[in-house]
Formats: sequence, structure tokens, C-alpha cells
Amino acid sequence: MQTQIDHLVVVAQTLAQGVQWCEATLGVTPASGGEHAQYGTHNRLFKIATPTHPLAYFEIIAIDPSAKRPVNATGKRWFDMDDAALQAAVAVEPRLVHFVANTHDIQAARIALKAHGIERGPAVHASRHSRRGLLQWQITVREDGQRLFNGALPSLIQWGKPEDAEPLRLHPRNSLPRSGVSLQSLAITHPSADKLQAAYEAIGLTGVVIETGPADLVATLKTPKGTVVLHTPNPGSVTM
Repeated sequence: MQTQIDHLVVVAQTLAQGVQWCEATLGVTPASGGEHAQYGTHNRLFKIATPTHPLAYFEIIAIDPSAKRPVNATGKRWFDMDDAALQAAVAVEPRLVHFVANTHDIQAARIALKAHGIERGPAVHASRHSRRGLLQWQITVREDGQRLFNGALPSLIQWGKPEDAEPLRLHPRNSLPRSGVSLQSLAITHPSADKLQAAYEAIGLTGVVIETGPADLVATLKTPKGTVVLHTPNPGSVTM
């Protein structure tokens, strides 16, 4: 099994706030994204790919105040976005809260985590429209919306339909222009570093350094404003 960093997740109170933060902090204006009807959220994106992290992009996501979730929608929003502590934190400033890892076999990855006593959540089918066509993917989302390990255990994503011969053909990175921002490294500190390391190995995720310490997700980015290091002083879910 092989997984790799797919994208970083920054949650903002509003998308306008997220754009302003991005311009002030990273020196770039994110490209348009889209809406996620089943969760009542919308996003803006930009590419941060490097040869080491060829799929990587940056997502700024917020609850869409104009969206009405489907009447049959179950569970809370992804990425702990309904968590009161996280909402209070992002009301002050957008923050890095999580990352998502790409896998070619999301069901096998879910089973591998279950073998370590970790319920990452079911693989939910999702989609949104893009300039190049309909983006479709499966992503693990728990009914309680929790990220787990303070955001340090990635959600799993598999792009395309299960039967697609080229699942990455419509990956967001293909339609995003170069941004001038690149991901230099992603590092984790967490009190349960050993358990996290075992989980990463189970799903084949490499290239992310894990050390024992207070919970933090640390992304180092090369930007037009120089090197910027984003941390996750994480409120919200601590469930493992």
C-alpha cells in the first residue's frame, strides 16, 4: 500500500477571512474552488506541489452560510468544523488543522488502520464541479466529524471512481496554476507518537517526521514572503 500527502487543510470562519489571511501570511491569492453540498462548506485552493510531494495542494475551507445541507445528511461536518472550540479558534484567525493523504485503495487503508484499533470512518463518496469537469472522490469522514490525534492522523482520500483507469486524471493539482508556494516539509509532534508512527506505516505513508511531544502539526512552506511555518495549536478533537 502506498499513500502520500494530498493536501493541507486550513479552516477559516469565512472564506473571505481565509483569503485575506492567505494573502497576508503567504503572499498569494488562492484560486477558486467549489462547494460541497453534503457538508455545507466551500473552499479555495492553490498548488504547493514539489518533486517530493507531487500531489500537494493547499485548501482553505469554511462553512458556507448560504448553503442548506440536504435533509437526509447525517453526521457532523468533516474536519471537526462543527466543534465549538475549533469554531472559536478560527473566529480569531484561520488555522492549519489537518491534512489528507491520497491512497490508491481506500478500503484497504481503512482496514489497515482498524487492525491498529483506529476507526478512521467510512469512505464517503463526494464530488464538486470544476473547470475541467466533475471531480469525484471517496474520503473517510466519521459520523462525529472528528479528525483524530488532534488532526495528525490524515483523512484518507481516493480520487476518481473505483473503476477509473486514471483516477488522478481530474486531481485538483492538474487545474491549479503554479502559486509560488511549495511544501518543504510536514512534521508531527504528539503524545501518542508511537501509535501514530505505526498507523502511518500501516497505510504506507512516508515523508512525515513524527516525534513525541505536545500535539502539533507543522507545515514548512516556501512562499513569496520567505519561509513560513504553520503550526496547529489544536483545540477540538483529541479522540484517538
